[in-house]
Amino acid sequence: MTSSAPLGLQGAYLQGERANHDELRSRLLDVAVNVLVADGPDSLTIRRIATEAACTTTVVYTMFGNREGLAEALYLEGFERFRRLLERVPQRRDPFEYLNALVPAYRQACLAEPGYYSLMFERAIPGFEPSERARTLARAALNILDRVISDCISAGYLGPTQPRKIADALWAAAQGAISLERSGHLRDATSYEAVTQATIAYYAADKD
Repeated sequence: MTSSAPLGLQGAYLQGERANHDELRSRLLDVAVNVLVADGPDSLTIRRIATEAACTTTVVYTMFGNREGLAEALYLEGFERFRRLLERVPQRRDPFEYLNALVPAYRQACLAEPGYYSLMFERAIPGFEPSERARTLARAALNILDRVISDCISAGYLGPTQPRKIADALWAAAQGAISLERSGHLRDATSYEAVTQATIAYYAADKD
């Protein structure tokens, strides 16, 4: 049972401390990703981040541990931002309509966060390998697609198979088109729409 009692002075203080911690962490990550985009991976040092954020190196070390910890935090933050952007898409009563609204929103999320995208998908920091825990958490950020695809299967729009199988195929198609668009080989969303719709159509339930 959840208590409805007031937080009290100590609870309010701890809540405020947590909010300050989250705000500082978010600011440091934004500083770090901007440094990465502007000056490349060699510039991504604890000292540089502290200087840009106008804080001490001790603060950055306390928050992330070391440069590897900072890189992993950036990786996870990118996926968390994608999750939040996808969850802002208004839900539809019809799951197939909802899926078709999420697909273009994913592209928009990728293009809206180029710094995080480069770290998440393009090895912007040479030698950085996210831990297995980080990879699991990153994929979990896209569970909204798994859930909607599962609903589409239940509603008869998609053939009976594992939702994750369709979600991963759709993810792969989307990423390929986005990477080509980011590198200048594609000019707009036309190919992205074509490959993602083709992937969905491939798994469509047989209506005959």
